[in-house]
Amino acid sequence: MMQVFAEDGAAVPVTVVEVEPSVVIQKKTAEKDGYDAVQLGYGRIKQNKVTKPLQGHFDKANKGYFRILKEMRPDSIDEYELGQEVTVDIFEIGDSVDITGITKGKGFAGVIKRHGFGGGRSTHGSMFHRAPGSIGASAYPSRVMKGKKLPGQMGNEQKTVKNLMIWSIRSERNIMLIKGAVPGARNGYLFIKNSVKS
Repeated sequence: MMQVFAEDGAAVPVTVVEVEPSVVIQKKTAEKDGYDAVQLGYGRIKQNKVTKPLQGHFDKANKGYFRILKEMRPDSIDEYELGQEVTVDIFEIGDSVDITGITKGKGFAGVIKRHGFGGGRSTHGSMFHRAPGSIGASAYPSRVMKGKKLPGQMGNEQKTVKNLMIWSIRSERNIMLIKGAVPGARNGYLFIKNSVKS
């Protein structure tokens, strides 16, 4: 992340995202697949890193091999051809986008860190500091209800941040500046699409 300055002098926090061209690997049609979609490949890798079935799939587009395959559903798939490169220019400055990524993994965490519990007092011989406390009833229902907030794995899950604004696009360097923070650590992969609820 970094900050840029607006015309009125306000400091705006932005995330710098590198958006290399994606390649159209497959066109899915309603007649053959039941729905219309375009499958994109992103993140070039060597051939020996790809399984044989996927190599045959990629060879149809004849544009190399890719780490990630994602589908998008444009208004019309007729605008896209096999092997076509989809660049950052499909977005415009000021567009509202939804960004999906894998959040930072933070390991096993207790209820205070994971869910924001208040915990108990630290003094006067209290034996209740950072524990979750009572988690269920006794005779009925004689179990812990599903969905109870308890310690466990924190982070390392898919999250979508909605309605982020594209602040700037620098096509010559395949870079996009997005106002606000996006999910995940540095060098992670993001799926950027037009906002559903903009």
